[in-house]
Amino acid sequence: MSPARPCKGLRAAVAASVGLSEGPTGSARSGRLLRPPSPAPAAPGARLLRLPGSGAVRAASPERVGWTEALRAAVAELRAGAVVAVPTDTLYGLACSASCSAALDAVYRLKGRSEAKPLAVCLGRVADVYRYCHVRVPEGLLKDLLPGPVTLVMERSEELNKDLNPFTPEFQDLWPELSLVIDGGPIGNGQSPECRLGSTVIDLSVPGKFDIIRPGCALESSTAVLQQKYGLLPSHGSCL
Repeated sequence: MSPARPCKGLRAAVAASVGLSEGPTGSARSGRLLRPPSPAPAAPGARLLRLPGSGAVRAASPERVGWTEALRAAVAELRAGAVVAVPTDTLYGLACSASCSAALDAVYRLKGRSEAKPLAVCLGRVADVYRYCHVRVPEGLLKDLLPGPVTLVMERSEELNKDLNPFTPEFQDLWPELSLVIDGGPIGNGQSPECRLGSTVIDLSVPGKFDIIRPGCALESSTAVLQQKYGLLPSHGSCL
């Protein structure tokens, strides 16, 4: 893979879910990480960093150093315009800088994804949602749902890269095309029937309404917040 084009400023990261090593986990990765029985060797082209430990988080220095190293490496690669593989709340995914058009093209190419199918944008704070979206729901609703295994659909603002969503296989096979792989082991409990559901996708673009685009693994808790706490009504045709 040729060197990625440098991109100035890391404003947001795109996390595009792929069928790598799938399964749900708790918000903020509070769930127990189950380590694979034997590590898979890294393929040429991708640098592999394994997150340390499983089970209860220890306060030992090597544990903190391992997570810090992975975070710094991922940030450096994203800022350089590369594509990396990372564990998320629900699935493993490919990530790149949303401000880098060349990296966005690489994600679509690697996944064989139609440009008509949008990518999700991951933000560091709920406050950032107001920068990149036109928000028509109470801030408390956003804070009740985020962070967690939920994807919200809203009208985009002019702040987003215009090349992002212009039209609104096995993990190891992709490694030669990636710059970095963050290995957190299988996510969540592989015995759970929700293992492959991914995040709950909710359209909040219509005031007073919500539309469940994909039920995902947080449907019940999310709809309880939307209906019981905020009085939102399901849109006609919502897949409830």
